[in-house]
Amino acid sequence: MAGLAIDLETRDRVKVAGRMVVGTATRTGAPGVADLQLALQVHESLGNCPKYLNRKRIAPHVPSPRLESGGKGTPLSPAAVELIRKADLFFIASRHGGESMDANHRGGAPGFMRVLRNTDADAEEGGGVAIVYPEYSGNRLYQTLGNLHLDPRAGLAIPDFETGDVLYLTGRTTILVGDKAARLMPHSKLAVRVDVDEARFVRDGLPFRGAMVDFSPYNPAVRPLVEERAAATATTTGTAEQKPELDGTVAMASLVSRQVLTPSISRYVFKLKGEAGGRRRGRPLEAWRSGHHVTLDFAPELDAGYSHMRDDDPLSLNDDFVRTFTVSRPLDANAVDGRGYVKERVEPEFEITVRRHGPATRLLERWNLRVPLEIPVLGFGGAEGFRMDTSMGGDGVGVFVAAGVGITPLMAQATDILGAVGGRERLRVLWSLKGEDLPLALDVLGSISGLGDVTKLFVTGKVGVDERASITTIQGSGARVTERRIDASDVLSEGEKGKRRFYCCTGPDLMRALLKWTEGEEVMYESFEY
Repeated sequence: MAGLAIDLETRDRVKVAGRMVVGTATRTGAPGVADLQLALQVHESLGNCPKYLNRKRIAPHVPSPRLESGGKGTPLSPAAVELIRKADLFFIASRHGGESMDANHRGGAPGFMRVLRNTDADAEEGGGVAIVYPEYSGNRLYQTLGNLHLDPRAGLAIPDFETGDVLYLTGRTTILVGDKAARLMPHSKLAVRVDVDEARFVRDGLPFRGAMVDFSPYNPAVRPLVEERAAATATTTGTAEQKPELDGTVAMASLVSRQVLTPSISRYVFKLKGEAGGRRRGRPLEAWRSGHHVTLDFAPELDAGYSHMRDDDPLSLNDDFVRTFTVSRPLDANAVDGRGYVKERVEPEFEITVRRHGPATRLLERWNLRVPLEIPVLGFGGAEGFRMDTSMGGDGVGVFVAAGVGITPLMAQATDILGAVGGRERLRVLWSLKGEDLPLALDVLGSISGLGDVTKLFVTGKVGVDERASITTIQGSGARVTERRIDASDVLSEGEKGKRRFYCCTGPDLMRALLKWTEGEEVMYESFEY
């Protein structure tokens, strides 16, 4: 047998494995509850690092266990799926042939485990229950993965520290490496899929409760599955098709210029370099369109290689340094051939307007422009449904709602939209911006003719003398400026229900509010939470 002793308040843990000598179970007064004692002859032990352990304050609790799953326990109930959705750790048991067992922990941010499918295995081909979790950078002993490589059978216990509920799973694992992991869970180089054989969902089955203290600084961001990412760019009536990302470098992007717009927002212009205008494996590069994004690989500049711990920069241990930015300027039409590809022997430029956030944008912000910088381009793409219709069709209205640099998809499209017949009557822009970021609005509204006439700007945060001067200039462009947050009445007063489409590019909090306000209407939105 094997066990894991763990102190979630100090993030200490030690694994033990050996043979059970004796065990007793003594019933207590509560039905279904007993005191369990085991004597273990320890053959192996190993102390583990505190990475990916979220601190919790543990308190004892007398459980009242109730088994809620019947039969094999699959498909999982909504309550069991919700437990997985919010779990920030689970325990996994594996074995090394007939020699030894192993028990260990996997943790991360809430939601790091993902449900790949949850259907009746007998009802449809390819059905059943499967979950996927990423394998983060560890101690390189590969004890759990080594066991699963030799024997794919595993047992999982997924606790809910708030309610005391617990989900037990048994199944067979598949280790996904490299492209196989990334195709299922983008930005992952190593992941494990668990095809569940049986499940047991127990209400109030844990003899403790846990209150969150703080999260591990080593936790990577949650990595949704590919199919979840596709659903993240959606309408209220369906899902907008997402172009697949390319599986390698299509060209090199050479940094040409940098323009600092606000204390945290800058514009960068790159020149696309590559064999015959970015040809890849003998194929031409498809021209990107206004509203599309570019995916850049900063790993050659930022990846410092393996470290067991890196307290000065904990998130770098699991960072692939691949970043996606919206292209904020349309592609020069003279660089595109009649088939829609970048012309051979042409090196077009593209522009991104971004807020400083993380190592990639810090690198761009601090780079000495006298020194060449070339970044691999992995591809261009985007949701076709998020590209605004330049004609808008009939008497319909397109309402673009943006926050901060969320205006960038419109920056590349606005000139064509406003230049179309009736375009100014069929476009409305609601833009929320912090006072310190008003120079971005000055730049955008000053460079795109007519955009100010259809824009309402909502300014939040500090507004001082300099900001007042900026607001006066912005109003001179035709924009209306209000010093408050966007609310539901602002959004719903634009256009007529049934004759309008909303395009939203904001942070998650405002996005949730927008989706609630516009329920039942046609809404296109892009998520950058991946």
